[in-house]
Amino acid sequence: MTELASSKRREYRNIHAFRDLPTYRLPAPGWVSILHRISGVVMFLLLPFIIWLFDTSVSSEISFARFRAAFESGLGFVPGWFIKLVALALIWSYLHHFIAGVRHVWMDTHHAAVTKQRGGMSAKVTLVLALVLTVVLGAKLFGLY
Repeated sequence: MTELASSKRREYRNIHAFRDLPTYRLPAPGWVSILHRISGVVMFLLLPFIIWLFDTSVSSEISFARFRAAFESGLGFVPGWFIKLVALALIWSYLHHFIAGVRHVWMDTHHAAVTKQRGGMSAKVTLVLALVLTVVLGAKLFGLY
């Protein structure tokens, strides 16, 4: 009985934001979950930009030329590289949100096959795949190939 009394169980309390969060190590599934929410917010906030992109790219040949010029030389006071960075953020948010959504659907439909190890591995695959595809499409966007 003295062994049980002497060994203390770990206590879980509220996390102090400034003291505990800088040292807290979030696992990969946690990062995927948080980034899934962030990517959804980014896509929602960039919805006017998406509508403008679609409208100017398909309206006419003149508007498509203006669309291409916006990416090359800018649009008014906004430089072209900034428009490309916003488009790159949109590319990342779409890719991450889509891949993480497919991961969540897979986990929901195969709930008996999901383990802690498979969940961690699928989260790492999600993070790496979204990042690699973003780098490839970003290289195309910035004219590297």
